[in-house]
Amino acid sequence: MDFNVKKMVKDAGAALSRVVQLTEETLGTSEKTELDAHFEHLAERANMSKTWTEKILKNMEAVLTPNPGNRIEDFVFEKIDKRKPNRLSNLEYLGQDMIDAGNEFGPGIAYGSALIKVGQCQQKLGQIERDLIGTAANCYIQPLRKFLEGEMKTISKEMAILETKRLDLDACKNRVRKARSMLGQQNAERELRVAQSEFDRQAEITKLLLEGVSSSQAGHLRCLHELAEAQTRHYAQCHATMQELQRELAGLSGCSFHSSTQSTSSAPMENGQDRARVVCDYSARDSSELNLEQDEVISVSEIDGDEDYLLGFRGSQRGKVPKAYVEIISS
Repeated sequence: MDFNVKKMVKDAGAALSRVVQLTEETLGTSEKTELDAHFEHLAERANMSKTWTEKILKNMEAVLTPNPGNRIEDFVFEKIDKRKPNRLSNLEYLGQDMIDAGNEFGPGIAYGSALIKVGQCQQKLGQIERDLIGTAANCYIQPLRKFLEGEMKTISKEMAILETKRLDLDACKNRVRKARSMLGQQNAERELRVAQSEFDRQAEITKLLLEGVSSSQAGHLRCLHELAEAQTRHYAQCHATMQELQRELAGLSGCSFHSSTQSTSSAPMENGQDRARVVCDYSARDSSELNLEQDEVISVSEIDGDEDYLLGFRGSQRGKVPKAYVEIISS
């Protein structure tokens, strides 16, 4: 019990000494130990990284989950370690209503059949959207959140400890200057050496953590690449889904809709061939199309009058390929 009382008194004395030191620094009556310029630069960059990562994370979450109520609900479920609710997207709700309406009108008539097909397409788009949300959460949001809640929290904690050590050091320096007796000065100098050692050790620990922020940014760069690839696949799938819907609507009996993207000619233009990289797997719908594998390189040429397809060549194979699935890499 006596030990605890002494410790409490010692801690209270140290806390009071820090308050006095900080007050004197604020009033300009006491000097403050300054950190070196390199350390200050690292601290400034770390703080900038924290600020912008928080903003990007907040905006990314808003893009993926526009409903603020749903974001709050997801946050609560994460904090209590419970599984998030598997809610439908707005597109899926719309699609289900369209399907129900189409069945009510009657799938045997053009409008009812079109409603069902469009509704099914909306549901598929909703599922594609959910896939993107899940992928983006894993490849981008989670690493950013881990950086803020892990590395940056640790840095903030160590920076606070460093500031405490700095106040203790400067308080010791003041006691050395104010010592009036030889014994008092010797005790103050001994305390100063201890405080200086603790401050230097804490500064080195904190500096190493600050230097690690650059490595984290290299990881965030990889996350950006993964996010871009996920969005590329997402929009290619959406485009292909809408093209399929247009073809189905154009083929409905009694439907006056005609897709402006239908091919009018399968003959390639006589202007040479380009090389193209496949950005997403594609399964041919019939014998007139080519199967595609992600990242393979094929030769392509324009199809006269067709805005959505190219004529692809792979060795002796040839067939139509959707433009959304390839990226021209040379002419």
